[in-house]
Amino acid sequence: MLKFLIQSENGEAIEQLIVPDSVQKARFVEVIKNLADLDAHSILHDIVSWLVWTGIKVCIALAIYYVGRWLLNRLLRMVDRIMTRRGTEVSLHTFLLTLIRTCGYIVLVVVIVSVLGVDSASFVAILASMGLAIGMALSGTLQNFAGGVMILVLRPYKVGDYIEAQGVKGTVQAIRLFTTTITTTDKQTIYIPNNSISTSIINNYSTSETRRCSWKVSVAYGDDYDNIRDAMLNILRRDKRVLDDPAMYVRIDALADSAVVLEARAWVLNADYWDVLDSVMEAFYKELPDHGAHFPFPQLDVHLSKED
Repeated sequence: MLKFLIQSENGEAIEQLIVPDSVQKARFVEVIKNLADLDAHSILHDIVSWLVWTGIKVCIALAIYYVGRWLLNRLLRMVDRIMTRRGTEVSLHTFLLTLIRTCGYIVLVVVIVSVLGVDSASFVAILASMGLAIGMALSGTLQNFAGGVMILVLRPYKVGDYIEAQGVKGTVQAIRLFTTTITTTDKQTIYIPNNSISTSIINNYSTSETRRCSWKVSVAYGDDYDNIRDAMLNILRRDKRVLDDPAMYVRIDALADSAVVLEARAWVLNADYWDVLDSVMEAFYKELPDHGAHFPFPQLDVHLSKED
């Protein structure tokens, strides 16, 4: 026999319940009978039905995947042709294709998960939670990402432009989602976070086809200004890269302490800016002394007095 101890709510023993052996045998026989009554054919039928239905859902999911991937590739090729025909900037072109591909695969995965019987609402909630956690952990990186998107959409500059931003001057080599790569004239490679550059003042020297060159030359007081001015204008006219419109000119910029500062201005094509700037300055230095120019340099006059 089995003995069971019956306790009160406060844990005190009240009495022992004795279960006879006959009751135990009857219950055991009932369990054996229930197991014997199980229909093996029905169980096998249920298992086969589940396997067939699962296989059908897997086949449907695979079909959706391959068809969806084919449609997505067709969409990407169509968008690529449209942007190529319209001359979309390379960085924006790549970014948009990557964004479309990523969003397309996310939608495709959600549809496949739903077909397989997983609750898509729970799946989307998990993705949203993961996105929130990642966003909080990478808030600074996401700011740079947002800055990169703004740069690619608004296009204040593009690859190949010569710009000045964040105290740096150079040619834009690449615009990525998080940084902009600039190469300076002395071949330094500088990476600027997009969040910083997108919220700062950007001076783009490449937006116009032409650019103004400016030279300042100091000559001594008493030098023949008209003769020197004509010589400077002749040097500018001699250079075929200097444009006639707007017209070039030379003027007195300042009367300094020990020199008269002359300024020459001329317009050139953007691509010729640095070459013209250097060659004309060299010509001024070599040829102006032949026209009566004297380049002053700092001097100190010392007067000695002899006391008796």
